[in-house]
Amino acid sequence: MKPQLLHVFRNTPFGRETLLESAYFCKTIDIELVIYIPKTSKFLMYFENDVVQVDLDSSYLTSPETAVEHATSIVRSSGLDPLFFEPKDFTASTLPDIPTHFDYMCCPRSIVDLSSKIGLGYIGPRVRRIVQNAPFPVYIPNPVFKEWKSLAVFFGGSSNAVKALRVGMKISKLSDYPLRVFTQLEGKSKAVYEQVIKENGLEEAVENWTIFDTKDFKEDLYEVPHDALVVVGAYGHGLIKELAFGSKMELIQTVLPNSMLLVGPYCRI
Repeated sequence: MKPQLLHVFRNTPFGRETLLESAYFCKTIDIELVIYIPKTSKFLMYFENDVVQVDLDSSYLTSPETAVEHATSIVRSSGLDPLFFEPKDFTASTLPDIPTHFDYMCCPRSIVDLSSKIGLGYIGPRVRRIVQNAPFPVYIPNPVFKEWKSLAVFFGGSSNAVKALRVGMKISKLSDYPLRVFTQLEGKSKAVYEQVIKENGLEEAVENWTIFDTKDFKEDLYEVPHDALVVVGAYGHGLIKELAFGSKMELIQTVLPNSMLLVGPYCRI
């Protein structure tokens, strides 16, 4: 069976753009797109180390009578055949259990707030908990559909950064899009990072490696191509403070408008 990406569909213009992003991701790396159209505003995800209750905003329940038709049309316009997921298990009558066996999951920056914090610079707490516990990478798309044509991996030397680099390499090979690696030294020598690369047999990944040795990481981020899918290890401790939603990750996701793929600590590569 092909790898699969889970997408929770919102039957709105913003939801259309997000589904176009997921369809492009799936078509680019030749995986299946599985769509869940929620009938209630909550669902549970049972991860190995946590149970996450996701509380959707009311827009996810917009016009249920047209949701399947709209989702089918969007996906087929991208050259894919849609697969629809129907929950079989329920913790309560209005609380479906969503399985966690998928290979990727698409989450907007916030799946809770309808408009108050929809812009860049904010990732909702439920999405953060999914990233923190998921055995799969979490895809955070642009709010408006935009094709990506390369991969940009941020590498900070941690075990989770190694995972992110492996994910970036995998997607680069599947998509045939070029991979570029970015590292900010923060007082460490390049040799320290090179040793981590060598120990993990990842020399092939850093053929195009950009090293930042400045104090203004925010300004350095201008070097990231506008049409790159950004891959980052989340919640990892390494040679630099590579805490997703800590100083570095907050800066990356605040400054860059790119779609992102977040690789959490329990992600299986």
